[in-house]
Amino acid sequence: MNIQTISLSILFGVVPALVWLWFWFKEDNEHPEPKGLILLTFVLGALGVVAVLPLEKFAKNIISDKNQLTVIWAALEEIVKYIAVAAIALQSSELEEPIDYVMYFITAALGFAALENILFLNQPGNLNQAMVNLLTGNLRFLGATLLHTVSSGIIGIFLALNLDKSSFMKKIYLLLGLVGAITLHSIFNFFIIKNGGEDFLKIFGFLWVVTIIFILILEKVRRIGPYYKTKT
Repeated sequence: MNIQTISLSILFGVVPALVWLWFWFKEDNEHPEPKGLILLTFVLGALGVVAVLPLEKFAKNIISDKNQLTVIWAALEEIVKYIAVAAIALQSSELEEPIDYVMYFITAALGFAALENILFLNQPGNLNQAMVNLLTGNLRFLGATLLHTVSSGIIGIFLALNLDKSSFMKKIYLLLGLVGAITLHSIFNFFIIKNGGEDFLKIFGFLWVVTIIFILILEKVRRIGPYYKTKT
């Protein structure tokens, strides 16, 4: 593997994630988050790939049913991304309004997607194939990044909506967010596996419908108000 291949894989892996990051943070331009904390959350999200790969390999060795394995893999990735956010961002005093929760989950998800894409592109033949896919309309590569973003964003939305709830209800909301994220992630993967990558535009269309709904909910979260205070 030469330097050019590595450089292009990093370019195609990171730049789309940074573009998405800019797009999503336009929703929170009134009270921007600290750049250092954003960077740290992005890096922790990327490191989540390193953590989840051996777990997915272990799951593959002990689970023979492909449907079960698809759900388990989706669950592992969503839980690891949640841990990446919970480790630092959720402990920060910079969480001043509900939308902040969603933004940090999106950041971690984009970090995860960036490194995942880099590793994917560094496999023999995948860089050229990915470039061909982008030119011929097969948007599988872009779909994975959007999937990670929206699925993790769902967890952030559930956390943002439970700030005035009891400790017990916060746990329920977190569970519901994880279930929603894992469900969306699993459905997308099921479609990809079932169709073998064919009719991806239909699947990508479905994902964009979910994304539009997500954006509408995100706008409602943003309007809850700045410096939303939780119960003590």
